[in-house]
Parts: sequence; structure tokens; C-alpha cells
Amino acid sequence: MHTAVSDALERARRVRLMAFDVDGVLTDGRLWYGPRGEALKTFSAHDGHGMKMLGGSGVVLALLSGRESAAVSRRASELGVTHVLQGAEDKRAAFDALLAKLALRPEAAGYMGDELVDLPVLRRCGFACAPREAPEILRQYVHYVAGAAAGAGAVREVCEFIMRAQGTLEGALAGYLR
Repeated sequence: MHTAVSDALERARRVRLMAFDVDGVLTDGRLWYGPRGEALKTFSAHDGHGMKMLGGSGVVLALLSGRESAAVSRRASELGVTHVLQGAEDKRAAFDALLAKLALRPEAAGYMGDELVDLPVLRRCGFACAPREAPEILRQYVHYVAGAAAGAGAVREVCEFIMRAQGTLEGALAGYLR
């Protein structure tokens, strides 16, 4: 079961950009390394489809990660995510630069993060989200905590919540219900 502050729907209604952290949001947070030291990541197809639906509804999508990974670039390409900010040591600065590039105010942007390094962005954006595994201190600063687990439906849940708030979910589902 998710938890949301009283104005979460109104905040989600204003979202024109939705950015997601990667490790601990799009993945379960575990770090896997291959025999040559390469980072391996697993992503949920359900989360990916939620992102595709949200992007198809007109919301701009972005990934914002402190790490760099070829797997993240590949996954972003598969999902049609064009704003991929990796190796961001200062996530707030990277987020602000993206807002400037897109000519958006912070109130029109959402972000889903899971760790203390995400707090500067979560406190700046208009719709802050976290997966259920996020530390309690972080969950105190967000507007929506997913009931689903990180890397296993939390992103899909947030995408559908935004679409429901914006009245675009039924239209996105209609093609599948013919």
C-alpha cells in the first residue's frame, strides 16, 4: 500500500518532467559486478512499460544517476528516454541544469529517489517520490511512497499515479482493452 500526502494528486497533475534515480529505484539497489568488474543491472519490464506509457502521455522522462553505466544508457535507449544524466556528483546541479534546458520550473518536475544523496532534488522538485525501501528520514520529505518494491513495480506505480492524476491513464490503456 502506498502512502501519499494530501496534495499528492495535485502535485502529480502539474508534472511535465519526471526524473528517476537508477540504483534503488529502477533497480532493487543491489550492485552486481561481472568477472571483468563490469556493473550488471536488472530492470523490471513492468517499470519500463510504465515509463513508456508516461512518456507517451506527454511527460518528459529523465534518468539522473550518480554512477555511470552502459547498461543504463542501453535501457534508456530502449525506453526512449533522451535525458540521461549519469555520473552526476551533484544531483541538484544536474537537475537544475535540466530544468533550465527544458525551460521548466521546479513545480512542474517530479523526481523519484531512494537515498540521502537524492534529498536535494527531492526537496526542490514539485512531486517527490520514493520506493518503500527508502530510509525513513528520506520518506519524510516526499509526497508519495510507492507500495511496490524498488526495481519491481515502484516506478510503474508512480507513472500510473501521475497519469491517473492527469487523466491520461484510461487513454493509454484503451488500446489494450479493445
